[in-house]
Formats: sequence, structure tokens, C-alpha cells
Amino acid sequence: MREIVLDTETTGLDPNEGDRIVEIGAVELWQHVPTGRTYHQYINPERAMPAEAFEVHGLGDDFLRDKPVFAKIAQDFLDFVSDGTLVIHNAAFDMKFLNAELKWAQKPTLPDSRALDTLAIARKKFPGSPASLDALCRRFGVDNSAREKHGALLDSEILAEVYLELIGGRQPDFGLSTSAGADVSSGDSGWRAYPRKSPLPSRITPSEAEAHDAFVAELGENALWAKYR
Repeated sequence: MREIVLDTETTGLDPNEGDRIVEIGAVELWQHVPTGRTYHQYINPERAMPAEAFEVHGLGDDFLRDKPVFAKIAQDFLDFVSDGTLVIHNAAFDMKFLNAELKWAQKPTLPDSRALDTLAIARKKFPGSPASLDALCRRFGVDNSAREKHGALLDSEILAEVYLELIGGRQPDFGLSTSAGADVSSGDSGWRAYPRKSPLPSRITPSEAEAHDAFVAELGENALWAKYR
């Protein structure tokens, strides 16, 4: 299963009001494991950058002036995402902009059904709790110290880690799909997921551990569980 964890930066909030995409970043996952293959592109929005947007991502007019317009990179972007599932935080926002840009470039648009919204997943899994990317980083112990400003590639890399925690933690495939993995890793067949910098704290409370020990004790000394205590 191929997934593309994706993020965009824009000049504002609404393409119908003339706002444009200025950066796209994406990370490829295969069977929930990063392949090391990424997509990153700055884009000339062909309009001035509002101060409010500049404060968010720091991408100004001078920096973006010599970057390609979206129409020039549209096919490369579509080739990269191909038929993969798009994993996006607040997917409606990014999909709205991507499809507006693709339509203006006279390219095929992306069906909303292809997007998996991690914001919706987080709100369902942790109702009433903050569900921003920064809040989820704090919850899962994901290092986002480099995120001084929003950046599409950095945010997609961080979101990939958060997404894997949301769906139950990183689960390597034990090399059972090496042929498929090699096809999408730009020839780096020896790539492996990096180990976590610091282990996650145990999610089992002391009282739960005591209750389990008491239950195992009732099963007798030959109980299978006793071998793994």
C-alpha cells in the first residue's frame, strides 16, 4: 500500500479569493514505512505575499520570484503522487488548493476520496483534546524542535511520524515486501526506518500492571503468561 503524506504552504486561506500555493512537500510511505523518497517544490504564486502569510512560513516575494509557476510543475507533482492515498492534516484545505491549481493548469484534479485526513482521525481518537500538528507531536513525543516556521516538507515529515502513531505505531513489514519497497525507494534497497531517538513512555499504568500480575498469579505457576512476566 502506497501513501503520500503531504503538506502545502499558501498565500492565504481561499483560492477563490486569489490565493495560491507557494510550496508543496510530500513523503512517500510503503506499507506504513517511509521509503526515503520525497517531493519538494517552491512555487511562484504570481502575486504579492501578504504579510500574514509571510509570518507563517517566511516565504517572501524575492525568494519566490525565480521559482516555477504551478503549471510548470503540475505534471511532476501528479507523477509523484500517482495513485497513492494522500495523507493530509486538515485535508479539505490542501485539497481545495491543489485542485484549484490543477484546474487552472488544465490538469486532472484529485478526488477528495483519495485524501485521508489525520485531523479527523485525531479528533475521533482523542475527542475534546487539541488536535493540531504541534499538539499531536507533544502527545506522541515526536520531535518538532526544528519547526520554527511552517515548511511543507518538514511538516510532511513530522506528519508522517504522527500519522504512524495515530494508526497504532510504526510497524515494519519485516522485509516481506522487499521487491515492492525497492521499486519506490529510488534504488536505495538498503534503506531502513530510523530508530526512535527516545522510547515512548509506557502506556500501562502501575495499577494496570498490578492487576495483570494478580490475574496471572491466579492462573498458577504453569500459566503461559508467567513465562513472559
